[in-house]
Amino acid sequence: MSGKVVVVTGASSGFGKLTVLELARRGHTVVATMRDIEGRNATVRKELINAVKAEGHVLQVLEMDVADEASVNSTIELVVMQHKKIDVLINNAGIMPVGVTEAYTVADVERLFAVNFFGAARADRAVLPHMRAAGSGLLVHVTSLMGRVVFPFFGTYSASKFALEALAEAYRYELKSFGIDSVIVEPGPFPSNLLSSSPEPSDESVLASYGEVAAIPGQIKDSSSHAHDSANPPRPQMVADAIARLVEATERRPLRTVVMPEGMDLGVQRLNEAVGPIQNAMLTSLGMASML
Repeated sequence: MSGKVVVVTGASSGFGKLTVLELARRGHTVVATMRDIEGRNATVRKELINAVKAEGHVLQVLEMDVADEASVNSTIELVVMQHKKIDVLINNAGIMPVGVTEAYTVADVERLFAVNFFGAARADRAVLPHMRAAGSGLLVHVTSLMGRVVFPFFGTYSASKFALEALAEAYRYELKSFGIDSVIVEPGPFPSNLLSSSPEPSDESVLASYGEVAAIPGQIKDSSSHAHDSANPPRPQMVADAIARLVEATERRPLRTVVMPEGMDLGVQRLNEAVGPIQNAMLTSLGMASML
């Protein structure tokens, strides 16, 4: 199998970091992107490059801030100039606010969407002209089980992931005739640094008015930090493995791939299976069956 040129956003930690390592080990040409590679992520950059080099592979790390359109466009152009193509884009960059939804100001929500939603929209638009010209490509959108179901205090995060699911699914249909797949990966509750780095809501007066309810998000974070101290903690590598299988698939890929910790079932797969036929029937009735 010939390796593919793969760009991964948000590669400094979590699923992104695991994914770039997995794909590089499989022989793909991987471009890991992140912010501040000369500063706070300089150590991560060196760690990634050395880990792959020790196994006889190569990994490129480039500066890219998905919240900055000029940064996205210039980095994608650099990758195309160096490698002549981009076969796969993995939209993984994201942040997870956990708090009283009303207490997040509009500016707070805009900062969240700048990364979780518009970040992917920018990256998709930057790579798609090259993929359409090539007649092939794959867009992977890492969302969450909270892109399908809603939990209290995750309202703004869920909203960003619901939006990303809609964008990814629309691309699924519109890009089929160009030989491009757009797919969604929905991870369950795996340990990550998302909760520990969760942005707090800015509106203190709203928080004060919620009384004891305002303390619940902090309790959620505390309980989650201790929830995985078992003998068999969830393995986030499962998400990287699922993404790698999608990258290497030769047939048309499924629209949604749910990745839950072993032994856990929150019903997201069943929800997808229930909604799929309704969506397909609607498009068929509108004369769009060829886009499925």
